[in-house]
Amino acid sequence: MRASLRHKVIEVCRKKIATKGENVNVSFYAFFANKNDDPILLMEAATWWIQTHQLDHFVKAKDVIALVESEAA
Repeated sequence: MRASLRHKVIEVCRKKIATKGENVNVSFYAFFANKNDDPILLMEAATWWIQTHQLDHFVKAKDVIALVESEAA
């Protein structure tokens, strides 16, 4: 996953946790506007989420952060 997407995923997850609490769930669609203005980036996120990690549609935001941060190390 490219660094800019990693940063965006972590930022969105942290905002969701701040507003909705520790147990909030997200899907990879949370990282994009309702308008499909960057299909390549959307497919990169979908591939990472679905194929690489076989995540369910909704996953705890804190778990997504931990997964992204562990890959960046």
